[in-house]
Amino acid sequence: MMIERLSHSVLPLKIIATGAALPPHCVTSAALDQRLNKPAGYVEKRSGIVHRFHASNEASQAELAVAALNNALSLHHLSHNSIDLLISASAIAVQALPFSAAHILKLAGLPQGTAGFDINTSCISFISALQVAAGLLNTGVYRRIAIVSADIASRGIDWADEESALIFGDGAACAIVERGDGRSGILSYLMETYPEGSELCEIRAGGTRRNPRAGMSDSDFLFHMNGKQLFRQASALIESFLRRLLAAGRLTLAQVGTVVPHQASHLSLEHMRKRLHVTPDTLIDIYRYRGNQVAASIPSALHEAATTGRLSAGKPVMLIGTAAGLALGGMVLLP
Repeated sequence: MMIERLSHSVLPLKIIATGAALPPHCVTSAALDQRLNKPAGYVEKRSGIVHRFHASNEASQAELAVAALNNALSLHHLSHNSIDLLISASAIAVQALPFSAAHILKLAGLPQGTAGFDINTSCISFISALQVAAGLLNTGVYRRIAIVSADIASRGIDWADEESALIFGDGAACAIVERGDGRSGILSYLMETYPEGSELCEIRAGGTRRNPRAGMSDSDFLFHMNGKQLFRQASALIESFLRRLLAAGRLTLAQVGTVVPHQASHLSLEHMRKRLHVTPDTLIDIYRYRGNQVAASIPSALHEAATTGRLSAGKPVMLIGTAAGLALGGMVLLP
């Protein structure tokens, strides 16, 4: 349904380019059957994934981010010199210090002195970054902002934990945004955090909590998830969250043209399809061929929507996801 008249103001924001990048190594679920000594078809049946991409142990997260940035710039014939701010919106940092945007800027070929900073709300970092970017663009401080999400989730896989080991893939995606002319923008944004679920999905090391002085083990650097409990908690919250997100934009679900969810798992996507009653064309699903790319999932799915003609002016797009924290994030925008 086209939105011709709005009963409230839109926070101006225009997505002028998107891009994505993948590591070169494609990992099929059939190959994981063999690696894990499982019968043929086991991994695909359990994970819902045909294949995903994993970076080598030596690969650079910053290089993957730059590849997505360059893809967005080249696809839309934009100059590196036109970017005046870079936001890294990833779940896992390159290192504790300095911030990941500095590592990306070092390789990106943007003008010397280009500003950069990180935003991390785990798997929904990209949604948070879009909201922050819109605020900055509307103050006039910046004119054109690149938001890049890059995660190498495979490096934190605990292969002994089957529940989480089978779902992750690596990748990066980018969106380049401007203020625009006011005809496109954010209709509503909502983020909520329920920290009682903070230990259901975590990597304990990498900060001050677990380190050589505070004490740590090798497993503290790996991904840990209580998937069943996390799914139950998120499922109990998501419907009311969705109602509040739509109400903030004075919209109904029927008015949303495209849904871009976090590609968390095949169960989460199926749950969303059933609860939202949306068609396959409406809901962007790249999970079978990417897996869960953590923070890169939502912008990768957004790039898929853009390149397959499912972003149309006047038709609201909803970005939505859950994340470690436990956090819920959503945004409805006019592209």
